[in-house]
Amino acid sequence: MINRGGGQRPGGPGGRPGMGGGWMGMGGPPAGKTRDLGKTLRQLLGRLRPELPLISFVVVLGAASVAFAVIGPKIIGNATNVIFNGLVGKSLPAGVTKAQAIAALHARGQDQLAQMLSGMDVTPGKGIDFTQLGEILMIAVGVYLAASVFTWAQGYIMAGVAQRTVYGMRRDVEAKLGRLPLKYFDSHSHGDILSRVTNDVDNVATTLQQGLSQILTALLTIVGVLGMMFWISPLLAVISLVTVPLSVVVVVIIGRRSQKEFAAQWKMTGTLNGHVEETHTGHVLVQVFGRRRKAQEEFDRQNQQLYEASFRAQFLSGVIQPAMQFLGNLNYVAIAVIGGYRVASGTMSLGDVQAFIQYSRQFTMPITQLASQMNLLQSGLASAERVFELLAEEEQSPDVVTEQLGEASGQVSLEKMSFRYVADKPLIDGFSLEVKPGQTIAIVGPTGAGKTTIVNLLMRFYDIDSGRISLDGVDTHHLSREQVREAFGMVLQDTWLFAGTIRANIAYGKEGATDDEIVAAAQAAHVDSFVRTLPLGYDTVLDEEASDLSSGQRQLLTIARAFLADRSILILDEATSNVDTRTEVLIQTAMARLRQGRTSFVIAHRLSTIRKADSIVVMDNGRIVEQGSHEELLGHHGFYYELYNSQFTDAWAETGDGRAPSPNGVSETPPPLVETPVRR
Repeated sequence: MINRGGGQRPGGPGGRPGMGGGWMGMGGPPAGKTRDLGKTLRQLLGRLRPELPLISFVVVLGAASVAFAVIGPKIIGNATNVIFNGLVGKSLPAGVTKAQAIAALHARGQDQLAQMLSGMDVTPGKGIDFTQLGEILMIAVGVYLAASVFTWAQGYIMAGVAQRTVYGMRRDVEAKLGRLPLKYFDSHSHGDILSRVTNDVDNVATTLQQGLSQILTALLTIVGVLGMMFWISPLLAVISLVTVPLSVVVVVIIGRRSQKEFAAQWKMTGTLNGHVEETHTGHVLVQVFGRRRKAQEEFDRQNQQLYEASFRAQFLSGVIQPAMQFLGNLNYVAIAVIGGYRVASGTMSLGDVQAFIQYSRQFTMPITQLASQMNLLQSGLASAERVFELLAEEEQSPDVVTEQLGEASGQVSLEKMSFRYVADKPLIDGFSLEVKPGQTIAIVGPTGAGKTTIVNLLMRFYDIDSGRISLDGVDTHHLSREQVREAFGMVLQDTWLFAGTIRANIAYGKEGATDDEIVAAAQAAHVDSFVRTLPLGYDTVLDEEASDLSSGQRQLLTIARAFLADRSILILDEATSNVDTRTEVLIQTAMARLRQGRTSFVIAHRLSTIRKADSIVVMDNGRIVEQGSHEELLGHHGFYYELYNSQFTDAWAETGDGRAPSPNGVSETPPPLVETPVRR
């Protein structure tokens, strides 16, 4: 992608590109609230439609899992009743009936004990029925095992549903990126795009896999537990429900406060990360200008702010759990007291009280879980909305292929070409240029003049508004973009090398390139000599920034890649702007060899490097102001004359001998250009 030269590009969001969505690992907070919840839900449900049968099965599994998990405490309560009834029965005299034992207790004035005994299933003189107890415990084990199996199956199936859905979403996003026009990337920060493609998609996967199943389980658990509580004791169930609104109020009040503090923590984390990145990226300049102490003080200040925000956020977040436990304990005390009284009065069994206490504990947990999962669901829907926004972006116009180019000879024709990035701001208007095979066309002008725009139009990264661009007489609009770009080779100012071997980086220029072809391209670009000095030679592995190589060596590798591609038209974009003089000589020699027999478009700031170009296009403020050969433009005494003069005047002054240094480091007599005022 070409995105360096100036020009009037569509403006995008300013500031530093974001570092991603996962706030702890990637430097930014999760996505916020959705702007159009209904639309996002419909789009997400549309993605889930092929999985609806499995999702329905997951609902059934979830209901079965919750049903078995909910019935478990009741079964354990029955086991408790067997033990308690056995202990009480063994303490009674054998040979009497339950009614006789109750009557005897009444006769002795033990009415409370008699009343409790009337509500129990006991046989006087008979102890614990271990056979019945064993059967109940085996049933309990089976019930909990079944609940675990159904939960595992639910998670397994939901993981597949989520990953298949996100797989399709990620595939569509990748395909979409290939169909988006260059103006989208020019108007959106790379950090934001990467965040949508990676963090937001991953957040959707997490929401689908964990959030939906847990929300479903929590809702079913609340309904199931509440039903069991009312079945055992409506009175105790009503008492337990009193704590629910209190719990909700606690979660809402504390949650709002903690959310503000978390937002401050996310903001301060991003600010501190930005400061650290800037300081360490410009470490040398910080040292040179004596700003190390100032940078340390700024770090300490921001670190203190982050500490305070993080402390408040974590403290408030941590308060929720003990507050919920306090309310749960109040509920436990009420149930224990009232339940104990009802056991003593014979209106409720001990096992039912035990089961009810377990249910009361289970009842508050899914409420808290549901509240937290709703935040996750909200975050996931916001991420889904961002992904769907990317998928809905306007795409580049589809190719209408009516002709085939064949083997391009390098003839390029621009006929009355007009283009503008913004409708009401003309940029290029009625520009014509005829380039014969093998010619070199230089595009020059101040920084921001719009030189790269011409290249964008040639490569069909942007489509012209009117006029015609043709290759070998064929209108590029009648060709596919792929065909057009196959005719061009490029050496850019920003060297792009990927993590891999030197061999693979050079071979990127031609699919299926042989080792002999790679070595030949490297020799032509003066790469072979320094590559063979490396311990692993062409198998040396580079990192993404190729930090083991100098800037000149990285540039030579990109030239070798262009040699290997062997395209008929070349675009050379300031390929020597960031290298030393000796390396510049090598690069200039390699590029001169590369241009032989090829049509070349050279973007340059150093005007001395393009004096031999067949035609020079001069741009200023996004407009083409002059066009002609070097000698013709100097003779016009126009913008190019002043621009050329301004570059060499300072150079002559620096040498002190009236001789200007040439691009190859050899002083040459300056042309008589200093008579006119220098344009700065």
